[in-house]
Amino acid sequence: MVKIMSIYLCVFIVLVFLIWIKLIYHRQRRALTKSLKHLWSRETDWSDIRALVVTAHPDDECMFFAPTIIRLVELNASVHLLCLSEGNYYNQGEQRKQELLNSCAVLGIPASRVTIVNHKKLPDNPKAEWSISLVSSVIVKHISAHSFNMVLTFDGRGVSGHANHVAIHKAASHLASTGQVPNDCCLLSLVTVGLLRKYISFLELPLSWLLSSCLCCIIGSRGYSKAKAAMLCHRSQLLWFRHLYITFSRYMFINTFRVIPQGPKNLKIY
Repeated sequence: MVKIMSIYLCVFIVLVFLIWIKLIYHRQRRALTKSLKHLWSRETDWSDIRALVVTAHPDDECMFFAPTIIRLVELNASVHLLCLSEGNYYNQGEQRKQELLNSCAVLGIPASRVTIVNHKKLPDNPKAEWSISLVSSVIVKHISAHSFNMVLTFDGRGVSGHANHVAIHKAASHLASTGQVPNDCCLLSLVTVGLLRKYISFLELPLSWLLSSCLCCIIGSRGYSKAKAAMLCHRSQLLWFRHLYITFSRYMFINTFRVIPQGPKNLKIY
């Protein structure tokens, strides 16, 4: 009898947890609208948003930012991508550029809104120390040229700890601290979570929802299928562990962001 009751209790807990996830997903649009008002302190439509996602390599856009891109496109925001390298670490630059364009097409970003930087001082290399001043310059010129009012990129841990990801965050922080971006341009960093949270898939959603301090983008099964299809466009990168990532990474379902604070602070620029 005790064993049967324990089984019923486990089933009940699982069902409650899944219902909770479902309710969070359905409340997401209203929460996104509130986040939008909080970011700009005024009424703003999603169609007014011109968002720039800044990444380091082809495949970053779907490995880490797919939920955000998919949700913003669904909400009629204008989404652009700035990728700061061709991903030429293994001399596959040309192939990876085309894979990136294919991936963006799946996510809803047309080729005309994708910019891929090819600069000898910005190589795809985890050991390379990208110039923060150079990265800052590239980003701010792109913001000015297209009048973006939302910029999304990595945080200080870069999700995977990749040095190129971290360099982009340092550059964005530099721009925020020196007032080089327009006042109506909001800079957001993608929150890096711990290893356990990172690889429990959509089961991590309630924790992200509760801890989210700014913007939380969530996709359901249809959105996940699109994110997975975008990942599969990067055929040159589909090693066995990538397939595990596609299945288990919470970044395929959930993105949470924090505002990169604006105002003076000490930051080493090189």
